[in-house]
Amino acid sequence: MRDLEKYKGIIPAFYACYDSDGNVSADGVRALTDYYIEKGVKGVYVNGSSGECIYQSVEEKKLVLENITAQAKGRLTVIAHVACNNTKDSMELAAHAQSLHADAIAAIPPIYFHLPEHAIAQYWNDISDAAPDTDFIIYNIPQLAGVSLTMSLFAKMRENPRVIGVKNSSMPVQDIQMFKQAAGDSYLIFNGPDEQFISGRVIGAEGAIGGTYGAMPELFLKMDECIKAGELEQARKIQYCVNEIIYKMCTAHGNLYGVIKEVLKINEDLDLGGVRKPLPALNEDDLLIAGQAAAMIRAAKEVYLR
Repeated sequence: MRDLEKYKGIIPAFYACYDSDGNVSADGVRALTDYYIEKGVKGVYVNGSSGECIYQSVEEKKLVLENITAQAKGRLTVIAHVACNNTKDSMELAAHAQSLHADAIAAIPPIYFHLPEHAIAQYWNDISDAAPDTDFIIYNIPQLAGVSLTMSLFAKMRENPRVIGVKNSSMPVQDIQMFKQAAGDSYLIFNGPDEQFISGRVIGAEGAIGGTYGAMPELFLKMDECIKAGELEQARKIQYCVNEIIYKMCTAHGNLYGVIKEVLKINEDLDLGGVRKPLPALNEDDLLIAGQAAAMIRAAKEVYLR
């Protein structure tokens, strides 16, 4: 009997951590891991979009996961995103994740070439076969991958007993409902878009994985608490406030994750470096925006965490 409870809750997408030379920082990874443990989140989603996975090597991704699992020591649910642009590297990362006792692996579809569904299924199943004792999560993010998870492909993937659900980052909330209705209670659907957190949770997502959670985990934890308590009006107020913070961070010239890292430096004294090129770095005006977003987060905590 697979344990789905360990995935139900707030799971921040883990940010890439770099030193002053732009190399992956093991110290930064461990510090960010400690931060999430202290905040009380359910787990972390490692080496995904927020982790700048597409710009990191196989060895760098291994280094990140090794330091997270060593520091967490079982105190966080660890989901390792292992998709690369070829099956061989993806399988290597899957086997590595299993060797570190990651709770699950996850993968987007292959990008660039728009492959037929049978090829996507083969790609995912090959990756899953490389970690035969590890849960597998489908990552549906059509706006970046260029391919949507169809109901027929989802049905095909459920023939794999290691598949436990979908991290759904498509924008229509209805997709969550359709995946949940088709799969039933033996599978989990994770809400992806942070701006619709409560909508996704109410319509059927039992867990949530998001790229802005790390900047303000307490607010997402509070929303989740309100949903569980049936306090939907309060959850809605927090969601509106959170969305304004996200909109503010998205006004920057530089990359969103660069802004979030600056916010964490201001509010939490965490130095995680910048972002890796070709992602655009922050300029002077962006530092002001990050400062404003950091202040908005502090103010929101004063209002909603009393």
